[in-house]
Amino acid sequence: MANETSVDVLIIGGGGAGLTASALLSKLGVNHLLVSSLPTTSILPKAHVLNQKTMEILEDIGVADAIAARSTPPAQMAAMGWYAGFAGDHPDAGRCIAKIESWGAGGENAMWRSASSRVSLNLPQIRLEPLLKARAEDLGPGSVRFHHEVTDLEQDADGVTARVANRDHGSDYTVRARYVIGADGGRTVPKLVGIGYEGMGVLANTATVHVSADFSRWARDPEVLIRWIWSPTLATLAVLVPMGPDTWGPGSEEWVYHLSYPDDRLASMSDAEVEAEMRTALGIGDHPMHIHKMTRWKVEGVLAEKFRAGRVFLAGDAAHRHPPTGGLGLTSAVQDVHNLCWKLAAVLSGKAGDALLDTYEAERRPTDARNIQRSLENSFAHFQMRETFGLAPNVSEVDNWKQLRRLFSGLSEDAAYRAAALRAIRNMTMESSELNVEYGYRYESAAIVPDGTCEPASVDEVRSYEPSARPGSPLPHAWIDDEAGRRQPIKNLVGMDRFLLIAGEDGHAWCDAARAVASATGVAVDTVRIGHVDGELFDPRLSWTRARGISREGAVLVRPDRFIGWRSHGIASDPGAELMSALVQILGVRSTARV
Repeated sequence: MANETSVDVLIIGGGGAGLTASALLSKLGVNHLLVSSLPTTSILPKAHVLNQKTMEILEDIGVADAIAARSTPPAQMAAMGWYAGFAGDHPDAGRCIAKIESWGAGGENAMWRSASSRVSLNLPQIRLEPLLKARAEDLGPGSVRFHHEVTDLEQDADGVTARVANRDHGSDYTVRARYVIGADGGRTVPKLVGIGYEGMGVLANTATVHVSADFSRWARDPEVLIRWIWSPTLATLAVLVPMGPDTWGPGSEEWVYHLSYPDDRLASMSDAEVEAEMRTALGIGDHPMHIHKMTRWKVEGVLAEKFRAGRVFLAGDAAHRHPPTGGLGLTSAVQDVHNLCWKLAAVLSGKAGDALLDTYEAERRPTDARNIQRSLENSFAHFQMRETFGLAPNVSEVDNWKQLRRLFSGLSEDAAYRAAALRAIRNMTMESSELNVEYGYRYESAAIVPDGTCEPASVDEVRSYEPSARPGSPLPHAWIDDEAGRRQPIKNLVGMDRFLLIAGEDGHAWCDAARAVASATGVAVDTVRIGHVDGELFDPRLSWTRARGISREGAVLVRPDRFIGWRSHGIASDPGAELMSALVQILGVRSTARV
């Protein structure tokens, strides 16, 4: 290994954000290097839900099918359930209180089907990251180095110099890069570039136990992914999630158990005490169980003060850390680098100016802040549910069972209690069905050209996603046919390093202008006219026609990350000049080219 390596982009960190960034940059033709201080990919299950937007990005890098082959089958992640206990001698132990749909109900929820061609999936990081690493190595041979730790960063006007320690060989070397993506979970990079955090900090301490065990006789609902279990013994809420790997649902070979502690008691507990408390909470006694890993971690909600320091950009957990409720942490990380990588490629190729890189923070930081807020609200909703259910740590297990039995008594005096408990559970669709948070987020920045229209109203800002082609919105999903009837999702028309102009049926002038602008600037702009009856491609279900917000003579410009950058309802007096102005603004450049 040479004492000095030169690359365009250095990625620091080999988790979900870093590995996805490596694969994206390889697909974009950007010379890069990824280094991770860790010897391997994650040894912890950690995050596991992969929402539709994230699966689209993972499809871009060619790993979505491999993930789907190992994921929880959609039908077995269609619900979350709440239970009175889990196992034990009590006659109501394991009784289901209620279930709610989760993450599109296994593909059955029409609103989720209308949002994307992909379904949400579930694969823990311990199995996801090896797939991402293998794909990153396949796309960029020699570009991924684990057990290589960055110990120092120095910036100057032209780039960044990183000092890297090869922990396998005990040697040091330097990497010279034009830009750096800090995706190391916040362990090193933010401190080296002087970026702090803001937010609520630590909310609770959590014990997580990853086990192999046969729980099939108690975990009876095959459609339930996450089991929220009220423990009358501990007067608290425990969580149990199947982890596969070969069988999912009740027959899962592995499971993860979580229990949160609002105080500092966990810090003084031994592993044996945590295991004993787990067995007590679940009521499984001495049931055979092999513990793979037991971890203690802090539930926190923090956001980096800024996402850029000169030529260094933060992504993933280095930029934001969430409570796990809602599954927004890993998905936010993947979406961070999807936003950033095409911009780096455009700047490095000379097609865009440095101002485009400023829009990374302008677009992702508010989005990630919203995701943190949503994760916090989900956590607080669980805390409020504890008050509603009313289990008390200072009373006996018998008394707590009496409280839970009120849910099933059918007595008139218990009706209000049961109604309040069921309402609290229904409210948790804010966690398991937050489609407008996962898919409906919108960007505002210099790389978005407003068209003067108002943001579409939603009947529910969390749960209900309203597709729209308003600038700043994600490209609405639609199935598109060619003349031979071959069908594909509209997202497949957008190249990773190319803009796409979608015109109405009679938008020939916009297509001509786009081709002229592309020729004048060297920026790749594809064109297509889409209509139900007329055009070059066809909208058989009118999905695009309903969402596009343009006339037959109008057009929208889609960025390489599949967000709408510009829109014109109809024809302009000078289509070339208007389109040139839009592209110049988005790319942050000045152009004197005339079309």
